[in-house]
Amino acid sequence: MTIELTAADGHTLSAHVAGPQDARRALVVVQEIFGVNRHMRRVCDAFAQQGYAVVCPALFDRTQRGVELGYGPEDVARGRDLRGAIDPGKTVLDILAAAAALPRGATRGIVGYCWGGTVAWHGATRTSAFAAAVGWYGGGIAAARDEPPRCPVQLHFGETDASIPLPDVAAIRAAQPGVEVFVYPGAGHGFGCEERGSYVAEDAALAQERTLAFLARHL
Repeated sequence: MTIELTAADGHTLSAHVAGPQDARRALVVVQEIFGVNRHMRRVCDAFAQQGYAVVCPALFDRTQRGVELGYGPEDVARGRDLRGAIDPGKTVLDILAAAAALPRGATRGIVGYCWGGTVAWHGATRTSAFAAAVGWYGGGIAAARDEPPRCPVQLHFGETDASIPLPDVAAIRAAQPGVEVFVYPGAGHGFGCEERGSYVAEDAALAQERTLAFLARHL
């Protein structure tokens, strides 16, 4: 189901919604640089099957509505262009609007992937809206590693991710020793996306198991 959200600055954006609307635990799920596409809807549905209420905001609506990209080189370039045109502060407003749309009284978490992994970090460090945050291969986290999280955080990275070299992961660990950080040997960027060539089913399953266990502890 798709709903409309209104951010604090008056911007309206769409969001994919899944899961029971009377849930006691709820998640904002944050997209990759490919929009709220088929893969992201599957991710939302997987959390919904675990009993979570889910809202996945369409962050690209800041520049173009209805964006759903694939995973070819042209899609990557287009996604990077769209992401680059959006002020990170505006994405924070959008995830707060998504959080406000979750069931009243539910304990709220945030999970993000790729660009969304960085946005999830911002949700943990720049807001007090979430009780837990999980980021999968967020490339911008290292640059913001000194920002203190306001909730428990778990992060997942691929060992061979060219966009997030291991020294960046080490820097995150050093700056935030209280954050759970997992590195998946041999995995690259996007290892959790079943539509990408970098997909590793075993690592994706393990990262999801760890994510669900972490959320269960904190939500």
